[in-house]
Amino acid sequence: MSQETKPRRSGGRRRAQSDAAKPVRATDYVNLRHPFQPQVVFSDDEVANIHDTALRVIEELGIKILLPEAREIFRKTGARIKDDMVFVGRDIVTAALQSAPASIRLRAANPARSQTYENGAMLFMAGAGCPNANDLNRGRRPGDLQAYVETLKLAQTYDVIHMLGPCVEPQDVPIQFRHYEMMRAQLIHCDKPMFVYSRGTEQVNDSFEMIRMALDLSEDDFTDGVWATTVINSNSPRMLDIPMAQGLIDFARAGQMTIITPFCLAGAMAPITVAGALTLQHAEALTGITLAQLTRAGAPISYGGFSSNVDMKSGSPAFGTPEHVKMQIGAGQLARHIGLPWRSATGAASNTPDMQAATETNMAVWGGAMANATLTVHAAGWLEGGLSFGYEKFINDVEALQTMAELCVKPIGNDAEIGFDALAEVDPGGHFFATQHTMDRYQSAFYAPLVSDLTNFGAWSEAGAKTSTQRATDIWTKNLADFQDPAHGPHAASNIEAFIEMRKQAGGAFPQE
Repeated sequence: MSQETKPRRSGGRRRAQSDAAKPVRATDYVNLRHPFQPQVVFSDDEVANIHDTALRVIEELGIKILLPEAREIFRKTGARIKDDMVFVGRDIVTAALQSAPASIRLRAANPARSQTYENGAMLFMAGAGCPNANDLNRGRRPGDLQAYVETLKLAQTYDVIHMLGPCVEPQDVPIQFRHYEMMRAQLIHCDKPMFVYSRGTEQVNDSFEMIRMALDLSEDDFTDGVWATTVINSNSPRMLDIPMAQGLIDFARAGQMTIITPFCLAGAMAPITVAGALTLQHAEALTGITLAQLTRAGAPISYGGFSSNVDMKSGSPAFGTPEHVKMQIGAGQLARHIGLPWRSATGAASNTPDMQAATETNMAVWGGAMANATLTVHAAGWLEGGLSFGYEKFINDVEALQTMAELCVKPIGNDAEIGFDALAEVDPGGHFFATQHTMDRYQSAFYAPLVSDLTNFGAWSEAGAKTSTQRATDIWTKNLADFQDPAHGPHAASNIEAFIEMRKQAGGAFPQE
């Protein structure tokens, strides 16, 4: 939710207006645009060379694609097929890039939550795909439906989280029924752009049908913009498995958006250099983009990358490292080179919401900002390299994201804001607390922290000497206690109940293997 700054002081020599009439701070966190120019780590010639080498990888080395239907789509356009290896000419890839849209309309149950997915937009998604949940009250535990719903509600609570994702996997729901409960929860408790796992055509079609039914959408309504997104991960190096290839095809045919995301860890599943890892990432992403466009020209897709390095002692993924940030900035250059919006990601290898976790995530948030990422995934709550979602970590990360959002508000440099009269009013060595300039602005001048404690040591000690992690516990528990479903929730629940029951009685839908 947009934070409102309350008065921190009362009194003073003068007041131009009553406290009740003074403005409060209400920054628009829903509609963010990057405030800074994108940074670069490669020259234009180097970016062109990486792109050209990635095309050479696709042409000469090929991509292993396990889905026969996908190979057939490539074959019909002139690609060379040898067993399950696909070799795609650069002319085919170039044509596909020309048909891919540079701006995509993301729809939402609440039109005010809709987004334009394009270069220049700055969107955040919470940590996603975690098999475990973790908080101070209940400890670390396997993800279940309760945790899935709770984390959705937390994502719904804060405007700076723009798109929904599967924060926690509800493993207590049988896999053939899981997508029903995941969609039910999104449709009832949230009103932001939604996520659908691409785990097979039948599950995807069920999910799309639930969206149409819940929101009373006609087929034309459903294809007028994007109501659901999914993440497509290639299996680095150079492989696209059956569910992911099928997801690209299913979403393209339905006019819904795929976020194509190779996970290239330098030194393990990718070359150890920044340029080498990005070349592999680029080749895999271009292959996914091409398959989507060959399935349906103009299909909404997002270029993506989640590249970092590994710890060469343990082989574990590392996040927020200098190499991670350089890859984010380089990925942004490659996305702009091909003219497409794109997805980056933060991350945290730390096992607990400590300073390491905050540093890893915040460095990568800044990497995404410097790279001008359209969407930064795993921006709040991610721990253990994605093995757990931390409730306290989520709250502390939201603080960082709201701080980043405040940077999108440009300061004004006119005479009124400069305040020469205030400068003249205060003698050397004095203070500005009671100047008219301050009194007119003090309620809305500064961002009010969500979780940070700005009191002195004595006041902090008297209040219980709580750490930011402990304060975050109080915040998320209150968020959940106070949560109210959006207005459309009861109607959506009623619309889909019979469909879910019918599909469950029919045995549900198992994932595609």
